[in-house]
Amino acid sequence: MGRQKMLYLHALTRTPYLYYIYMQTPASDKERLTVKQWDEQDRPREKLLAQGAQALSDAELLAILIGSGTPEETAVDVTRRILDTADGSLRRLGRLTCQELCAHNGIGPAKAVTIMAACELGRRREAEHEDRRPLMNDAAVVWRHFKGKLADSLVEEFHIALLDNSLRLITTRLISRGGLTSTAVDLRVLLREALTGGAAAIAAVHNHPSGNPKPSHQDDDLTSRIKAACQATGLHFVDHIIVTPDTYYSYCESGRI
Repeated sequence: MGRQKMLYLHALTRTPYLYYIYMQTPASDKERLTVKQWDEQDRPREKLLAQGAQALSDAELLAILIGSGTPEETAVDVTRRILDTADGSLRRLGRLTCQELCAHNGIGPAKAVTIMAACELGRRREAEHEDRRPLMNDAAVVWRHFKGKLADSLVEEFHIALLDNSLRLITTRLISRGGLTSTAVDLRVLLREALTGGAAAIAAVHNHPSGNPKPSHQDDDLTSRIKAACQATGLHFVDHIIVTPDTYYSYCESGRI
């Protein structure tokens, strides 16, 4: 017998009439306790208020977002089932499309959008720095800044970080977004974004959805062309960094710039 059911029965035995009604209820319906029938300390919203968000499981936090389940399942049951299909990974959950989320019983477009929005907020929080203009003079700093933006992307994206003379971040620009293994970069677009953005220096950043940070021959060629273009226009080319969720490759650290 589950803990919630035991607590529920304990409460019922204090009220003879309610206990009589419970005993007349078919067994199949007894198993269908809604969240409101759980002990208060086990309801996700009440549990969060009493114990803090850190006390809740991933499924319980998601259940608060979707609000309700189905006649057969509580909201927590629904979110546990969704997480199971994502192997329990919030990162994989964040990669699911609206259509994929809606394929689950109990999830419609509104709930799917809510989950997607929460995942995006998590990514942005991870990417956010206390210093809104961090010093980007180290490859690891650049990697951490872009990791949240690029880790879940299923296609290659090429960005540049626009830096001032002190190598502090001015802003970032998406230059191109492509396929699974490559993306085309127009150097004219890259230089225009850098120069019109007031950059004195730039760092090039792109991701490898495969998770392998090793640069390709195309990456090597692109790095050489960016370096030459920056030299011709007086821009300081700081680094070209390949981002994966767990690690990175830096041309500068490898002595190749």
